[in-house]
Amino acid sequence: MSIKENIESDLKTAMKAKDELRLRVLRSLKAKILEKEISERKGGEAEISDEQTVDVLMKAAKQRKDSITQFREGDREDLAENEEQELVIIEEYLPKMMSEDEIREVVRKKIAETGASGPQDMGKVMGPLMGQLKGKADGSLVSSVVKSELSN
Repeated sequence: MSIKENIESDLKTAMKAKDELRLRVLRSLKAKILEKEISERKGGEAEISDEQTVDVLMKAAKQRKDSITQFREGDREDLAENEEQELVIIEEYLPKMMSEDEIREVVRKKIAETGASGPQDMGKVMGPLMGQLKGKADGSLVSSVVKSELSN
C-alpha cells in the first residue's frame, strides 16, 4: 500500500472515529498531495511516487517545526502544543529518519570521497549528500554534521 493510499485509508478511519485532530491533519496532507499531483500532471493522470509523497510530508513536517519554534518565541505555548500534535501524526507516515551517528558515518565517507578539507568545501560535500540522503535524514541536521566534521 502506498503512503497516499495509507493516508486515505486512515482518513476514513478518523472520520468514523470522529478524531478531529487526525482528521484535520490527514485532510491537509491529502490536499497537499493532490496539489503536488496537479502540479506534476502533464496532459493525463499523474500519480506521484512514494518518494514525491515523502517530499510533501517532509515539507509539511518542516512547516510544523518552524511554527513550533515561532510560537514558542512568541510565548504561545498553546499553539506550539497543537503544532506538535500535528507533527506527531505527520511523522507516522514518514520513513524512519537516520540518527545523527548514522549521518556522521555517511558524512565522513563523503568527505573522504570528495577530498573536502575545510568549511570552504561545504558545497562540494552537501550537494551529493543531500541527493543520497533525501527522505532519509533531516537536511538541517545533515548540514550541522557536515559543518562540524569539516571544522575538525
